[in-house]
Amino acid sequence: MADKSFLDWPFFEERHRALAEEADGWAAANVPSLVDHHDVDGSCRRLVAAMGSAGFLAHAAPEDGRFDVRSLCILRETLARHDGLADFAFAMQGLGTGALTLSGSEALKERVMPGVRSGKTIAAFALTEPEAGSDVAEIALAATPAGNDMVRLDGEKTWISNGGIAGHYVVFARTGEAPGARGLSAFSVPADTSGLIVAERLETIAPHPLARLTFEDCRIPATNRIGEAGAGFKIAMATLDVFRSTVGAAALGFARRALDVTLERAQTRKLFDAPLADMQLTQTALAEMATAIDTSALLVYRAAWTRDAGAPRITREAAMAKMVATESAQEVIDRAVQLHGGEGVRSGSVPETLYREIRALRIYEGATEVQKLIIARQLLSS
Repeated sequence: MADKSFLDWPFFEERHRALAEEADGWAAANVPSLVDHHDVDGSCRRLVAAMGSAGFLAHAAPEDGRFDVRSLCILRETLARHDGLADFAFAMQGLGTGALTLSGSEALKERVMPGVRSGKTIAAFALTEPEAGSDVAEIALAATPAGNDMVRLDGEKTWISNGGIAGHYVVFARTGEAPGARGLSAFSVPADTSGLIVAERLETIAPHPLARLTFEDCRIPATNRIGEAGAGFKIAMATLDVFRSTVGAAALGFARRALDVTLERAQTRKLFDAPLADMQLTQTALAEMATAIDTSALLVYRAAWTRDAGAPRITREAAMAKMVATESAQEVIDRAVQLHGGEGVRSGSVPETLYREIRALRIYEGATEVQKLIIARQLLSS
């Protein structure tokens, strides 16, 4: 049973504790029957539909446009502890429409958000390109006027989560108002738009729906632009400001699961006629795992509370939370694998599954090395 004492910290209100209990009960009762890791597309479709029916997606796509980041973090931590695909399915509904929630016109919101909120539409966030990952300023996909109040998109996106199963994409493209990051804009693109092609499905060590997309004379109404022309970088960063903390929360969920199964293993596995837990080396490892988890939780929920308390940006806090939580979770899970011995590397075991799941979190939404640059630049500019 995962430690939930952190919910008594002053970061939280009673509604957050109630949400954690509701989500944990729902996940325990529903996630096992919804997830088949040999069918990730079907699993994600089922999960999104079920989460929409249960009302959880209202937190990822709030009708009033105001994110409660503590609720997002609690839900991601809880879902990740139960299954990585459950966390993924929830998170992408928020990240995939975060730009619309924060900056979209009322007409765009009315067209897209109800389907996302109900779980009838799967969302995706199309930012990364073959030559533009952490450095968003290098985006090359071009958006050019095409007459009759239309915009033409030409270029490529890759490593797009929900690519191939999404019904809607938020796409960042170069509109050329200024060099680099100041010349980008965001657009709402329905998946069935002519010229939007799922060119390749991408496989990773922890299976998730990912794809490379190409845009070939892909035409959309100019009114599908999200926010002002040239504001795409600012919109992308504002979206990541909200969701970067939640990546740390997902890492927390993985780490808590790793500690749970390791505690059970240490108390039931015998070594030299005594439980593994009796060894001081084991106790040291368990203490370090627990301390790393609490350290991460403090940073994650500090960032979330700061945003919910009204801070316009939490760039440094979110970067610290993601960096520490994902790196610490990798270490916690590695210890879990080690303490499980051979069972830890058996395909399909909990430690082995977590070992594959955690690795991508140290890369996506800004790799650890990029988070360090963000933190340092904030410090140097203050």
